Amino acid sequence: MKYQWFSAKFSAEYTNKGKENSFNGQIRIRKDSLIWISLTPMLGIEAVRLMISQDSVKMINRLNDTYFVGDYEYVNRFLNTNIDFDLLQAFLLGNDLQFYEDGKFRASIDRGEYKLSTGARGKLKKFVRNSQENLKIFIQNIWLDPVSYKITHADVKEIRRDNIKLESTYEGFEPLEDQLFPRNMTYIILADNTIRVKAEFSKMTINIPLQFPFKIPASYQPVK
Repeated sequence: MKYQWFSAKFSAEYTNKGKENSFNGQIRIRKDSLIWISLTPMLGIEAVRLMISQDSVKMINRLNDTYFVGDYEYVNRFLNTNIDFDLLQAFLLGNDLQFYEDGKFRASIDRGEYKLSTGARGKLKKFVRNSQENLKIFIQNIWLDPVSYKITHADVKEIRRDNIKLESTYEGFEPLEDQLFPRNMTYIILADNTIRVKAEFSKMTINIPLQFPFKIPASYQPVK
């Protein structure tokens, strides 16, 4: 999908350790730069606001008057993953990894769809920001609709962390400015503790410049 700005409202169901929660939210993206997410429980008052950039993660938690400012290490430790901005941005909207080597994909037919598989995808050297990032090599599978060639399913796992896998599914494609965008997404983190998020997007817009408001109240305490 081609865009510079993206915004949408969404409703989501979150499952973790057998417990389910439902919430609404908004998402705004400036491609390759910022991801802004606002989460609102069913009562209609914002609970959490996130601002994610290429190298930082910021969060305001209005439920307990706390905030977090840090990098992906904290998030990855909490989720037991090893994501970065490009991986998160691609999985949110059903795009391929933009700043990773293409390598050699093996093509096959799987359940009526095209399947592309690669044994190793490392981050392009010019986009590596630190020595740790350079160590991530992913195994990835991508399934494409044979008519639209849109990604309908994807999974990725790191070679040296074989017990952790990210999966995503995209359905309900709708036209938006001569492109097809998925309306329904499912994201799964398969690890010691499986996390599942099922989201439905609405009121999607692209290529309209957006604001990304984020201000930490002076009375809030940092998360330690």
